[in-house]
Amino acid sequence: MRILVTGATGRIGRRLVDELLQDGHEVIALTRNPQAAAFRDGVSVTVGDLTDAGSLANAFEDVDAAYLITFGGGADLANGSEIVSLAERAGVRRITVQGGWEETSVEKALRESAISWSLLQPVEFMDNTLEWAEEIRSRGTVSLLADYPSAMIHEADIAAVAARTLTEEGHGGHAYALTGPEALTPRERTRILSEATGRDLRFVPLTESQERERLRGYGYEPEYVEFGIALATNPPDAAGKVLLTVQHITGLPGRTFAQWAAENSHVFSAPPG
Repeated sequence: MRILVTGATGRIGRRLVDELLQDGHEVIALTRNPQAAAFRDGVSVTVGDLTDAGSLANAFEDVDAAYLITFGGGADLANGSEIVSLAERAGVRRITVQGGWEETSVEKALRESAISWSLLQPVEFMDNTLEWAEEIRSRGTVSLLADYPSAMIHEADIAAVAARTLTEEGHGGHAYALTGPEALTPRERTRILSEATGRDLRFVPLTESQERERLRGYGYEPEYVEFGIALATNPPDAAGKVLLTVQHITGLPGRTFAQWAAENSHVFSAPPG
């Protein structure tokens, strides 16, 4: 199959490109900056910006299936109907969308189209743990208000599911909630990172005022700071619910956080003394 991957330089997109190439498919990677993309041999690159449908005029040409993300330029896409219309006129048969917490114009347009679509709805990414790296490297601690379990998913598993829904029959019209194989608290993840790095890492619980100060230190706007507080104190019910969707679709169990920690242990290493 000839498959277009948008968001191809992102943490899911790059893995999906590799997955599809490994399975023998022809991959076209959409990027705004092809000079900096550095894709492996065998990937065709097309220039385009999802926020500008006019730049996508040729992106869907001779494409059988496409992987779409729903954001661009730091915001949800508002031009989903234009993007989906381009794909439909080009004869694209299948689209898999990586959705977020709220529906965007992309999902709405697909439901109203003749294209067979699948929606992936992953919970928290394991890669979000990289936000802890600076504190771990400098102080050997993880300081957070949140203490709830999260069934975080490895980005490679999202890519694997996307590859199956794009290339196999039977996924049209399905929305798939995706989780990892276990629900872990930040304290438990800190322990696993400690084992992976060989460092004595310590979890430090914060008060709400301390968490506000921590979030402000990242330069976040007040609205985002309060969103962070609300999420930490009142997490969604689905956060800790483990689903077997990854195994059901790919035939393989989801990757564990211990696997992710081993792959990324170098990021949390202490700086040279």
